[in-house]
Amino acid sequence: MMHLLSFALCLAAFAALALATERQQHDLFGRPLPPAATRLLQVAGTGVMLLALGILLDWQGWGLGLVMFSGHTSLAAGVVFCAAIGLAGARRRRTLAAISPASRRV
Repeated sequence: MMHLLSFALCLAAFAALALATERQQHDLFGRPLPPAATRLLQVAGTGVMLLALGILLDWQGWGLGLVMFSGHTSLAAGVVFCAAIGLAGARRRRTLAAISPASRRV
């Protein structure tokens, strides 16, 4: 159960940190978020990541806790990365589908 909790926290943290980048904001929303929202996402992502680390260190100690944290963060980062690629591709496909076939020939 602690693995699932820690992984979910790492996943949420990486999602928040990804949304705090200007490129992801542009790809997903079409515009950058306000600076206050970006800063909040950065702080929240960092805080949740530290919470996940604290849970694992409390549960398994420094030796195994850090190894588990490394594994959870690696998997969570990969999931968020793949999701960001998929969402950006879906947005681009919707944009291309909205363009009429006649204007694509130009």
